[in-house]
Amino acid sequence: MIHASAAPDPVMEAIGRAVMEGQNGDLAAARARLAELWARIGVSGDPLHRCTLAHSMADLYDDPAQALAWDVRALDAADAATDERVQAHHAGLELAGFYPSLHLNLADDYRRLASFEAAQAHIDAAEKAVPALPEGPYGDLIRGAVKEVAAAIAAKDSAPRASAPGSGS
Repeated sequence: MIHASAAPDPVMEAIGRAVMEGQNGDLAAARARLAELWARIGVSGDPLHRCTLAHSMADLYDDPAQALAWDVRALDAADAATDERVQAHHAGLELAGFYPSLHLNLADDYRRLASFEAAQAHIDAAEKAVPALPEGPYGDLIRGAVKEVAAAIAAKDSAPRASAPGSGS
């Protein structure tokens, strides 16, 4: 969800640096940096910043309850964002393309918590939003994960997925 900006955006750049820390294995540092940024942005700050940060923070937790809290924040922020704001950050980016991944993550969180009814509602929303995904590796990844999570929900399987984002808690 982090893309090159038309104009430099220090907050998005800081989020990107924190995400890289997490991807490099320093989850505690990544979470601390993102928590500091969250405090600066505030719950009523720029919705694109809040959505990107919360979506990224959720991926830093294996605990589905902790991930769920951040994924709910990400969806709430996306609902407050506009295509105009998103495109000011990255030309051609559309807000509709965020929803498959946001709902997928919520479905997976609820599934891991064995709340299968809530999981089904979000996987249904993810499936409905899938046409907004771009062609290519990212879209293929999300489409595949939606199918994988839908199958796990149907099987009432709450085990962690090997392919899920997140490296530890």
